[in-house]
Amino acid sequence: MASSKRSGWRNFLTPGWVITAILVLAFTYAAFSFLAPWQLGKNKDKNAFNQRLEQSLQTDPAPITDVIPGDGESVGVEKEWTRVALQGQFLPDKEVLLRNRPVESAHSYQSLTPFRLDGGQTVLVHRGWVAVEGDGAAPRLKSAPNGEVKVTGFIRMSEGVPDAEPTESQGFTQVTGMSTKQISEATDEDLAADYVQLDSESVDRLNGMAGGGAGGDAGSGENGDAPDLQALPLPHLDGGTNLSYGIQWIAFGILAPVGLGWFVYAEMRERRREREESAEVARLNAQITDGAGDGAGGVGAGDGGDGSAAGARSGVAEAAGDVAAKPKPADSKKSEPSGAEKPKSRKRSDLTDRYGGTRSRFEERRAEKRGRERF
Repeated sequence: MASSKRSGWRNFLTPGWVITAILVLAFTYAAFSFLAPWQLGKNKDKNAFNQRLEQSLQTDPAPITDVIPGDGESVGVEKEWTRVALQGQFLPDKEVLLRNRPVESAHSYQSLTPFRLDGGQTVLVHRGWVAVEGDGAAPRLKSAPNGEVKVTGFIRMSEGVPDAEPTESQGFTQVTGMSTKQISEATDEDLAADYVQLDSESVDRLNGMAGGGAGGDAGSGENGDAPDLQALPLPHLDGGTNLSYGIQWIAFGILAPVGLGWFVYAEMRERRREREESAEVARLNAQITDGAGDGAGGVGAGDGGDGSAAGARSGVAEAAGDVAAKPKPADSKKSEPSGAEKPKSRKRSDLTDRYGGTRSRFEERRAEKRGRERF
């Protein structure tokens, strides 16, 4: 029994089955160890971000000096998108343009202007964006207002330093990344590690104060006819598809080995059925062979008996010669079949009735068995 089971499992030690098993196990390991945790982790981070942003939108702005560290370090991910209030004045002559940054599927120029707080610290402020004109040239921007102002916005973490260096073009210092470190060097200002993205209320209010003082009239500056800046849109507060992707990877990790096991079971069942059918064919062939041998022995015995009877009849005929001259007994003996033919024919008929249809009946039973297994 043990050797039979072992030989059955050895049938699967072929290159095709071994490679398939390795690939399935590797995929299952990757699904549970990397792919599913990766998507579920992104879903967790996105939910945490949504909660922070939603809470920030529902709370009043806090003074920025209470949020940013005094040592110039970043606020970190946990405090990003905190709503803050700034009071001080812009430094319009230090304005920088961020170029080649799409907003809502449109290329844009974005205004980055240093803002000096009343306490003396300088923070980079994102004032808004305008769409790129047809020729790609930098558009005319409404300048930041002069004098004391109070604005509100969201703390944003700085990006890494881009590969491209700042360039001087069309009267502006232009950069390709939101790196406070690079902009600090370009403007020669000691900027805080993070920057502030103004909310839509402050952007709209500054558009009406462009070029003026704290109580300046709308459009009082020389570029009052420039297009209004637009506030950057806030991220969408939705969970996205990461959770469903994570669940799908878990399901795939479960289904892969289950599917492999099902194919192994189907292969073993098919081979077991073939062995049973082969054994059934061998058993029936043995029965046919044994029956044919028994029939041949019976026929031989019948032939011997017929020969003895023929000899006896011949002796009787010789002893009574006058009996042989009678026509009626002679004709009667000629019409009777020989003793060797009659038993032999009867034996063959019995064997045909007994074994002649065996193979056809076996094929019928085999077809019926396959039908039951299939349905």
